[in-house]
Amino acid sequence: MTGADRPVRWLRESLGYEPRDAALFAAALTHRSAAGPNNERLEFLGDAVLNLVVAHHLYRSFPHATEGDLSRLRARVVSREPLAEVAAALKLGEMLQLGSGELKTGGFRRQSILADALEAVCGAIFLDGGLAAAEQAITRLLAPRIAALPDPATLKDAKTRLQEYLQARSLALPRYELERVEGEAHAQTFRVSCEVPALGQRAHGGGSSRRRAEQEAAERMLREIAPGTAADPPA
Repeated sequence: MTGADRPVRWLRESLGYEPRDAALFAAALTHRSAAGPNNERLEFLGDAVLNLVVAHHLYRSFPHATEGDLSRLRARVVSREPLAEVAAALKLGEMLQLGSGELKTGGFRRQSILADALEAVCGAIFLDGGLAAAEQAITRLLAPRIAALPDPATLKDAKTRLQEYLQARSLALPRYELERVEGEAHAQTFRVSCEVPALGQRAHGGGSSRRRAEQEAAERMLREIAPGTAADPPA
């Protein structure tokens, strides 16, 4: 089997797709660090195709989910980390054409490169076979992940869940206060308090940013006033 045949066989076995334009898929599997046509433009197109197909799938699978719920669910499927995991499982990295610098630094294992290449392949399928072919291949890849998604309500962050809990009981929104910042500039820890005056409750949180500290404080507040709405504590 020649080097040119490997991507075709990989597409056939991994995605169940028989390509018509081999050059299109050669470009999809070529990083910009390598010579020749690369996958940047196909990545741009594939990102849109992936988002459309997954959004359509989620829309049908979660008929009662809100727009925010659907956005959070989609991020669980088509953001960099899950796409890189799918690409790694397909051994897509072994198909990539990389420049010498990326080869030396293990670029075929880098999440950003794997996720981008998978998007590019989806863009190439769309151009080569149309939307129906792209939808079939993407569904084959991602349907198990979509089926395993949790209840949309569990994906809301702690601040949102706390706000909704208080609003449902006609209580004033919580107040967050930055109490102090610890550590050197390159490794700071923010300490924040979350107060619910109507309940006389205050919780504290810390994190590498103010936002993370506020989320932790909100989570701790939920554990105090509404244990059933709080996320499981970290292992």
